[in-house]
Amino acid sequence: MRKMRALGTDLPGLSRKSTERRPYPPGQHGQRRRGRLSDFGRQLIEKQKLRFNYGVGERQFRRLVKEAKANKMATGDKLLELLERRLDNAVFRSTFAPTIPAARQLIKHGHIQINGRRVDIPSYRVKPGDVISVRDKSKELAIVKDAMAHPSLAVPGWLDLDPSTNTCKVAELPDHSAVPLDIEVQLVVEYYAKRM
Repeated sequence: MRKMRALGTDLPGLSRKSTERRPYPPGQHGQRRRGRLSDFGRQLIEKQKLRFNYGVGERQFRRLVKEAKANKMATGDKLLELLERRLDNAVFRSTFAPTIPAARQLIKHGHIQINGRRVDIPSYRVKPGDVISVRDKSKELAIVKDAMAHPSLAVPGWLDLDPSTNTCKVAELPDHSAVPLDIEVQLVVEYYAKRM
């Protein structure tokens, strides 16, 4: 919640809570008027929004930016695609978990399968044709049942959910429109352009 208030935006991957009630930064000086942000400040905020929403550490995020840069696609679009394709995000977007940290825990504890095989690596990258499912023994977990009954977000177009079997098929690669937050990805690219 503090991170979301500091960045001035809701991060659906990080928390179900909203900054609506307290839309100012945390701390005793939070309600003071903010000055104009520098270019660096704006770039940093956009980068942190992505990092905190997807729960990726700085070193890992830097590696993803490097990989996106090496691709033929626009760096920003490729970066968003790589973040969306993380298994922890796919489990969250499939409505099997209320947040990405909760999805990460389900994966690490062996509750999630891909194409019928257990995968316990949250950063595993899903690809079109993959079928994500909750293990039979885990379908009755309170966290899974609650998340499916009250999803945080609608299932995006690149995922095809079948609630009757608790499976979700990756229909296609996600594009920038699948990202559930307001992000100026070009500022993130500019941030790293000077630091790589």
